[in-house]
Amino acid sequence: MIAFSGRTLKADNPAKYVNSPETEIYIKSRNLLGIYFAKAEMARQDRCILVEGNVDVVMMHQMGITNVVASCGTSLTEEQVRLIKKFTENVTIMYDGDKAGLHAAIRAISLILKEGMNPRVVFLPDGDDPDSFSRKHTREEIRDFIRDHEQDGILFKTELLLKDAGEDPLKKANLINEMADTVADIPDAIKRQVYVDTVAKQFEIESDIIQDRVRKTREQNRTKEQPRRETPVHPEVPSSSPEPATRRLLAQDQILRPSEEELLGFVLRYGRSPLQFETDSEFYDPEGSQTVAEFIDAALAADNIHFANQALEATYNAYFNLYDQGMEQDAIVLALLNGEDRMVAEVTANLSSEKYELTVHNFSDALTTTDSWLVTYVPRAILVYHDKRISARQADIKRKIGEASPEEVMDLMGRLTRLNEIKKTINIKLGRLKQ
Repeated sequence: MIAFSGRTLKADNPAKYVNSPETEIYIKSRNLLGIYFAKAEMARQDRCILVEGNVDVVMMHQMGITNVVASCGTSLTEEQVRLIKKFTENVTIMYDGDKAGLHAAIRAISLILKEGMNPRVVFLPDGDDPDSFSRKHTREEIRDFIRDHEQDGILFKTELLLKDAGEDPLKKANLINEMADTVADIPDAIKRQVYVDTVAKQFEIESDIIQDRVRKTREQNRTKEQPRRETPVHPEVPSSSPEPATRRLLAQDQILRPSEEELLGFVLRYGRSPLQFETDSEFYDPEGSQTVAEFIDAALAADNIHFANQALEATYNAYFNLYDQGMEQDAIVLALLNGEDRMVAEVTANLSSEKYELTVHNFSDALTTTDSWLVTYVPRAILVYHDKRISARQADIKRKIGEASPEEVMDLMGRLTRLNEIKKTINIKLGRLKQ
């Protein structure tokens, strides 16, 4: 016990909650009410339920739902989110459904996403809070309600703000930018891409529009953060950000680079993981499964494709040189990190360090293992890359049309039409267009 927190009983007291004075060991913004009693269950269930009030915590614990904490009667802080992260990366926000509760939930979603965690939201029926709801229902009913009504944080935020925007085009445009900025806060590149596609689908716009805004926002955020970085990097420890020479190479071909990074990231993280396709999949091979690395390499080799970005292509080739020697996945990554080619080491450090956690509500029930996730997203990543390459070729053809003779224009228009047909087929497979 490091402090006390209580609900105000006197109506003339403006504060809803009264806490012990802050001390050297008790700083309100860095602690969570009930964390001592909740932490073991949070870790066991791999989930934290975050409520607003002290009484909410007490009543939920009395009901036997003990992975519940509150923010000591204050707005949620980054320090409190990081404290939760010590025990789980999955947070279910259960705030009051009034205007203040909705606003607090939206703010909490952003804080949780910035820490690379997975926010979900559940709101109780009108007029109820966790305290009153727990008095009316059994423990099993409460758990069933949470399971059946919680939704992904970003989907919740999008739906809520869409209702507020209505049919106002300017509000809707601002909302799209706001949601893209929210997605930009996600540190994991694969999570970001999943949410880019999801948000684009909700707004019924091209995912490239969201992706472009996300990229610009992340670049702006990095620029703002750079002047504040004063901690020196030890010369023997590779920096998490690319060296200048590597950075210049990574700046090549910004259209294709995100997709090439995604494919290389799959190779560096899951290269030797087998892809277990179902028998009804177009990728099923009765002679045996391929690994992630083999599947991606075969898909690129079939069209004689090489990465446009030199730094990524060099790292890709370095990986397969070691892969073909029969080295295990961890040994390959370690060899790349410690190799003489520091550009390859920098790229490997950036793309092999992030770990993917399934977060999107649409897939949370269907995809419960890494294996089942990989068979969906590895082929999808290849399709997205092909789509980007076609877009680049279309842009080049359109540029040439402006300079071509009438005879050449006819040929170029025919090539553009064929590319449009291929692009349409790819986007139907990606679910962006209906057949």
